[in-house]
Amino acid sequence: MFGSTTAFSSFSVDDLDAARAFYGDTLGLQADVEGTGEMRMLFLTLAGGARVMVYPKGDAHSPASFTVLNFQVDDIDVAVDALADKGVEFQRYEGFEFDAKGICRDERGPAIAWFTDSAKNVIAVLQR
Repeated sequence: MFGSTTAFSSFSVDDLDAARAFYGDTLGLQADVEGTGEMRMLFLTLAGGARVMVYPKGDAHSPASFTVLNFQVDDIDVAVDALADKGVEFQRYEGFEFDAKGICRDERGPAIAWFTDSAKNVIAVLQR
């Protein structure tokens, strides 16, 4: 039914301007604010052209308790070091072993590190 229909994912933040700065400046994504007033939305353009809509919910925002974006990289150590240099702090979850950088290297899956955006939504960077 929707096999040829364009689609995109979305998630909320508490502060659209802080999200634009985080995704645009910290992560280096194309982060465009569109609309005016209460109808402002942030659109992230990912590699390959896919877009993600980020919408403001202000005080009604609840951070996602699941990973909203996953970034695959060729070298997770380089990516984690670059993020750490920009002040990103990595999450450590119970039930997983982490190295000093905050990378989980587990035989059950790829090397992965989790962090949060400016609104505390969970993001991951993982080894390709």
